[in-house]
Amino acid sequence: MLKIALSGCNGRMGRVIADIVASRDTMQIVAGFDVNTAKYADFPVFSDPFECTVDCDVIIDFSNASSTEHLLAYCEKHHLPVVICTTGHTGEQLDRIRGAAAKIPVFRSGNMSIGINLMTALLREAASVLGDQYDVEIIEKHHNQKLDAPSGTALMLADAVAGALPYDATYVYDRHQRREKRPAHEIGISAIRGGTIVGEHTVLFCGRDEIIEIKHTALSREVFAVGAVDAAAFMAGCQKPGIYDMDDVIAARNI
Repeated sequence: MLKIALSGCNGRMGRVIADIVASRDTMQIVAGFDVNTAKYADFPVFSDPFECTVDCDVIIDFSNASSTEHLLAYCEKHHLPVVICTTGHTGEQLDRIRGAAAKIPVFRSGNMSIGINLMTALLREAASVLGDQYDVEIIEKHHNQKLDAPSGTALMLADAVAGALPYDATYVYDRHQRREKRPAHEIGISAIRGGTIVGEHTVLFCGRDEIIEIKHTALSREVFAVGAVDAAAFMAGCQKPGIYDMDDVIAARNI
């Protein structure tokens, strides 16, 4: 039985993950970490990971970027693999994640959906073929409670495109103060926040007299929860320190 600790267990995504784990016979959540210590399921909830008295095999983090460094310190102390699903990290926090990965196995992805990760592969192929003849624009939409903008997924998609372009792309998030034609070598990233939109990401390759659009729409949070739980099952078997992502999970499925 795989024993999972869930950071951010009382958040919306935490509760969805708890439901997914409960539906599987091979794993269970043995502890939760959350500033809100209300207990809604059959596992103890701790406000601080260092207060936890329960052993686990892997940690799933769907909390807040501000909690990442403290959680990593706990994982390092106990040499636990961790699945970081939280986005919106600062440069310093990303450096801390990379530092932890030198000591423990760390999974990190801008999006936990298998579909989004397939989309990144399609974008690399499209960008390598279309090259500098097409302008690239990314539009992401999320619910009005999301804190970070642009989303970590939008940045992940932009990085996938940029890595396959024949030029060094500049990311542009705002044009309202500019009075000039669109420069050729930039990727525009726009964020929309409203209502209960779960997540929608569209990448446009805009050429002369044609537009190629690659789009992913999440209809529920469950697609992210399933990816996180699958990643946890994969990471529990990882002993080697390093940064892992969904490509590793997908590759392991195909062995």
